Amino acid sequence: MFRTIASALFAALLCTVAARAAAEKVRYHPVPEGAGPHDVAPAPDGSVWYTAQGQGALGRLDPDTGAVKHITLGDGSAPHGVIVGLDGAAWVTDGGLNAIVRVDPETEAVKAFPLPEGRGNANLNTGSFDKDGRLWFTGQEGIYGRLDPASGKVDVWDAPRGRGPYGITTTPSGEVDYASLAGNHFARIDVSTGEASPIDPPTADQGARRVWSDSKGRIWVGEWNAGEVSVFDPPANDWRSWKLPGDEPQAYAVYVDERDKVWLTDFSANAIVRFDPETQTFASFPSDRDNANVRQLNGRSGEVWGAESGTDRLVLIETETGE
Repeated sequence: MFRTIASALFAALLCTVAARAAAEKVRYHPVPEGAGPHDVAPAPDGSVWYTAQGQGALGRLDPDTGAVKHITLGDGSAPHGVIVGLDGAAWVTDGGLNAIVRVDPETEAVKAFPLPEGRGNANLNTGSFDKDGRLWFTGQEGIYGRLDPASGKVDVWDAPRGRGPYGITTTPSGEVDYASLAGNHFARIDVSTGEASPIDPPTADQGARRVWSDSKGRIWVGEWNAGEVSVFDPPANDWRSWKLPGDEPQAYAVYVDERDKVWLTDFSANAIVRFDPETQTFASFPSDRDNANVRQLNGRSGEVWGAESGTDRLVLIETETGE
């Protein structure tokens, strides 16, 4: 059954924009000018990796001291996404190098895994590991792929509807799904065969940009064009959608924390927004600077991290004592 909660009246009844929660603290960490931080990945050792897209480097922040170090990834590098693998390393989707790049957390050694010949200029975006430790990734020019770190083998598939693959996520049961911004859908990948099957949200031309699974395996989608957040429940084949508060919202990033609270970024409101699925209410955390342009969110217990690409800062929202 498909259900869309979309009318302005119903949304107004269900969704209230709360003031910044008193128990939640917002902190900012500056990074080098011109870094243009795009994605962030908190590491188990307490540090935070980020892609310095403007400088072809991977950054590493020590939140306790504020110290930052940049690791150059190679000539022509333009890193987009970064995640932390089970090996503790940082794994980067680098559009400039057209490669997946691994950075060792101890030695900071850089190793690139280029895409196969004939797969140039894929515009690599984001990655996610499956339960077998293989890295799945997207490219906006119309591809998705898989890297087996054990063998170094890279496989690439043509996306079933062409251009657009962007965000990607893995569910607790091991399903891998990616969002297609230009294709206005998300797709579920059969990790054994590599075949992807598109699934359409109920809102047409919504611009599905990023996706994240919650603890129940439901897929949350940030919809750039529609300014909505939607959730798909695969067993029930059921959709629900909510409009973000404010005038003409633009939902970019989405992240689901350990409490199954849903975090989004809204370029129009220049804010990070939290959505509580239980109460169906929003809370807004606006930046203290204009044009923050937070393009991705990630986190660990008690912490939500974002990269302010427009201000050369990382932003932290501490939630441990919030609710």
